[in-house]
Amino acid sequence: MDRFKIESEGLAKSWQRYDSAHLRDYLVRGVEDPRINVQSILSRHFLIERLFGRRFEAVADAELRFAIAMNWLMKTVSTCARVEQLGELLDSLLDGIEIANGTRIPAYVQSIFDSLPCECNGVIVANYVNEVLMWPPMEPVALPLPESVLNTFATIWQNLLACEPTERISVIEPACGSANDYRFLHAFGIAPLIDYCGFDLCDKNIANARRMFGDANFGCANVLEIGHADKSFDFCFVHDLFEHLSPAAFDRAVEEVVRVTLKACCLSFFNAGCNPEHIERPIEDYHWNTLSISQTDQLLRRLGCETKIIGIDAWLRQQFECGDTHNKQAYTVIATIKI
Repeated sequence: MDRFKIESEGLAKSWQRYDSAHLRDYLVRGVEDPRINVQSILSRHFLIERLFGRRFEAVADAELRFAIAMNWLMKTVSTCARVEQLGELLDSLLDGIEIANGTRIPAYVQSIFDSLPCECNGVIVANYVNEVLMWPPMEPVALPLPESVLNTFATIWQNLLACEPTERISVIEPACGSANDYRFLHAFGIAPLIDYCGFDLCDKNIANARRMFGDANFGCANVLEIGHADKSFDFCFVHDLFEHLSPAAFDRAVEEVVRVTLKACCLSFFNAGCNPEHIERPIEDYHWNTLSISQTDQLLRRLGCETKIIGIDAWLRQQFECGDTHNKQAYTVIATIKI
């Protein structure tokens, strides 16, 4: 039996052991919530820029600031959930005081707070930090952020894009899960502007996706043998896939993704680094590897791509002076296909 077929069957088996509700929810919560997960946001911005160029760059920048503020607030609110504690945080932000009841307020959070409300592309962005700190209940709890605040930029993007004329683009998403990112392409007003195709090895994921979005194109398929012709799609984006493949299957998956894509791919890695070679860690039926970003870059260049490598931690430090990223191993690679 073909080794890739054996590996694919093992991967499918590893996901089938979870129930449908778990598969539907586990990658859209907490730090993985695509509304505040920087890599998911970068994938959406990748598509928006391909649709509209740099026209909405100011809104994109504001959304990234929102994400890093929300990630800090999520950690902070879960440990300081009394009204009086969060009131002290708000008072300290208003007064520009660095410490509130033992909690240090990072300079980037103070800077974001001071900039709000702000205007971007004719849209007013409210002071969402203020909204979170004035929302919590009276008793201490492990408190999620309010949905109304988490949806701040879903509303902004949906309103901005609703009446924008644009030429449609075709997009493929391997390992789409239970519409983990597509549900936010839909909520943010991007889905109506693209011809989307998502696929996954796990039929439970696809059943979940179809239940949520019956009109979207979801199917069971294998990234190691994508059943589409060369250059069938303008663009591709991928999340939460490559580290779970053997090194040989990883190479094959990247080759397949590049083969079916005409213009550019946005590839997200949750466990990569400066190690010179991939570090392989088999776990039962799948892998949890630490990928080599240099080997990945070399592979993409051999396949005729020009690459832009974004180390999320270093990039957020440089762009926003944010040193609180939850995942120091996260990388996003934009691969523009030249040949």
